[in-house]
Amino acid sequence: MNTDPASTRPTAAELDLLQVLWRLGPADAKAVHEALLPDRPDATYATVLRQLQVMHGKGLLTRDESQRPQRYAPVQAQDKLQQSLVKDFIAKAFAGSGKALVLAALKNHVSAKERAEIRQLLAKNGDQP
Repeated sequence: MNTDPASTRPTAAELDLLQVLWRLGPADAKAVHEALLPDRPDATYATVLRQLQVMHGKGLLTRDESQRPQRYAPVQAQDKLQQSLVKDFIAKAFAGSGKALVLAALKNHVSAKERAEIRQLLAKNGDQP
């Protein structure tokens, strides 16, 4: 298993499969394939199975080989992986500034409703570090 942090960063396709597994919980390749089809109708079972095997090799997934079919599960919880990816993204794209990321996101990617929710969240948690 490869433990180089850069090589264990999921690709966009791998993130799609992780999203499915976070939603389903441990699942076999057939269940992952079926859950993926609404968003990626071009995905074949063979491709999904191969990708799950590659992700296992990269250390992104565990594989329970004690039952048939084998079941795959993410190694990291969704929030932990997301935090790690955001941290790397901030470091690379925003010179380490979380403020720059937030300002860029607020500029064009947040609806009025989302802005109101963010204001409420900030007001509620304003005293926390």
